[in-house]
Amino acid sequence: MSTFGLTDGAERAVIEDLLDRNREALIETARGLSEADARRRLVSSLTTPISLLKHAAAAERIWFQRFWAELEESECDGYAKRDEGTFTVTDDESLADVIAEFERASQRSREIAARFELDDTKDNPREGRVSMRWTLLLMIQEFARHAGHGDILREQIERPLVSP
Repeated sequence: MSTFGLTDGAERAVIEDLLDRNREALIETARGLSEADARRRLVSSLTTPISLLKHAAAAERIWFQRFWAELEESECDGYAKRDEGTFTVTDDESLADVIAEFERASQRSREIAARFELDDTKDNPREGRVSMRWTLLLMIQEFARHAGHGDILREQIERPLVSP
């Protein structure tokens, strides 16, 4: 099997495999960090290794639970507003807790997405008419981008720059 995962076959299977690989890549950017390192702020934004995972879980809920399944916010399994709150991690949440939250949200997204065909569409107030295909591809883009952010943060944590 290719190191890139599924590289041929049914379109949906390839898309879903790539999405799952990007989900796992994002998790791997934080897995094994200490609680303190997972929360280290190395940039001016709210972006930390743990907050990237929290944000990703919220993105799963926003797109699949709120938008596609049409659940009310109170019916979602966690934060599901489109704002900076998606990056908020409370003091009592561990890295393991947040990884598990993202994995649960991802599993629920898989279940919801399975109810729809790739060509099924819905109107979104911000983006206009979107398909399930577009949503899955958006999540691939989102998680790949954030895995890149996480890779850089992890590098800064594990190998900080040394001034001359």
